[in-house]
Amino acid sequence: MKKIKQILFSLMLILGVTTFSGAVNAACGKLVIAEQNWASAELMANVDKIILEEGYGCEVELVPGATMPTFTSMNDKGSPDMNPEQWANAVYTPLKKAVSEKRLIIANGAPITGLGEGWWLNPAALKKHPKLKGMTAVEILEHPEWFPDKEDPSKGAFMGCPAGWGCQLANANLFRAFEMEKKGWKLIDPGSAAGLDGSIAKAADSGEPWFGYYWNPTSMVGKYNLQQVDFGVPFAGRDNWDNCVTLAEQDCANPKPTAWTKSEVNSIVTANFAKTGGKEALSYVEKRVFPGEVMNGMLVYMADNQAKGSDAAVEFLIKHEDVWTKWVSSSAAKKIKKSL
Repeated sequence: MKKIKQILFSLMLILGVTTFSGAVNAACGKLVIAEQNWASAELMANVDKIILEEGYGCEVELVPGATMPTFTSMNDKGSPDMNPEQWANAVYTPLKKAVSEKRLIIANGAPITGLGEGWWLNPAALKKHPKLKGMTAVEILEHPEWFPDKEDPSKGAFMGCPAGWGCQLANANLFRAFEMEKKGWKLIDPGSAAGLDGSIAKAADSGEPWFGYYWNPTSMVGKYNLQQVDFGVPFAGRDNWDNCVTLAEQDCANPKPTAWTKSEVNSIVTANFAKTGGKEALSYVEKRVFPGEVMNGMLVYMADNQAKGSDAAVEFLIKHEDVWTKWVSSSAAKKIKKSL
């Protein structure tokens, strides 16, 4: 009888510990995170999943996403609970309204450093024409002969965006605003994302100068060491940008020369995330900042190894412990390390 009591007592202790452990893990609850369809967003979503699950006991589901559909769903339906990489320029006005009405929260206003859209040079251009170092776009535009077009060498080649992309309209209007045709330039349509990337790769292989549009963070910037160019003019205001530069040519009669609008990325969450995830989960998101050079390095890794976001997240956590351990508590860090 004594043995039976001891066994029952032991079982109660085990069940009690299990129940208590479950209660701790359940404190975070279930969270749905958008895994958007580009490399940096895939990486961030999967890093968030591992850290929130292993470090804080959350139950995390990743769902496919893209900039506009994900924002619309979060704003209208309250799901998913988080978008780790929301490009703010694409939803500037509705995001501002959603935050003011407390449907959405900007948990992190700068989750990646070194962001930027705009105009870039390759190292071959700087090597072949050393005067380019430190020159602004306005100054570079006086030298189309440094970037001869293959089809018409009398013209300078400026690589724009593929048709259908928002940046295609912006570059076309800036081409007019800076009177680039009059200065001897030709605006090149790369045809596709692959065509744009291919133009950079080919220029690197041949050692030829390249000048055109790109953005950061990307594997291409990291792999080919592209250098962003200062426009040499200030940003001419949101009215010029929103109501002219980003519109079709027929709706933008007189674009003003301007620097590219400031690129802003947020990690946004719903009110439910703050409630279900708890203070620790929200604190993690607030602290989670990827240094630009680290992000570009990871994007090169993903491209070279055809790695999925889940594989890249593990690689990041193993190789960049010095970065992510600053985002979490010491107890969470121990759990995460043990899970890898």
